[in-house]
Amino acid sequence: MARTAPNYLLCVLILLLLAACKAAPPEQRLRQTVAAMQEAVERGAPGDFMASVSADFVGNEGLDRAGLERLLKAQLLLNHRVTVQTGPVTVAMGDDMRTATVRFTVLMVGGSGRFLPERGEMQEVVSGWRDEDGRWQVYSASWKRAGEPEL
Repeated sequence: MARTAPNYLLCVLILLLLAACKAAPPEQRLRQTVAAMQEAVERGAPGDFMASVSADFVGNEGLDRAGLERLLKAQLLLNHRVTVQTGPVTVAMGDDMRTATVRFTVLMVGGSGRFLPERGEMQEVVSGWRDEDGRWQVYSASWKRAGEPEL
């Protein structure tokens, strides 16, 4: 009996380690990436935010990855602190579980109390995502004032 207790504990430990190593489901990892990007903006860390933006990103009016980075850095320079308030995040996973569409509303407030962008109007965001080598990357995004007709 004394010999089986250590063996039992070893088996339990191995099972716990295996469970901890198991990759999170794709949607959970995507939601964690979106949350980390929001947190990066609030920390004033544009590099951390951009780490999840694909090299071939395209946004409104042809905004590319470099343009998005400049826009983000400009807002962070103008506002010593930025707070990001998001509405519910909805995720529609693609059939292959390697692509997804993420929708949410967002309101950004600068440290001076100023709303960003465009005078504090709630923005509706639709973004396209794909799993690139085990990391979720946003490759497209469009946004508009909440309540406006579709783009």
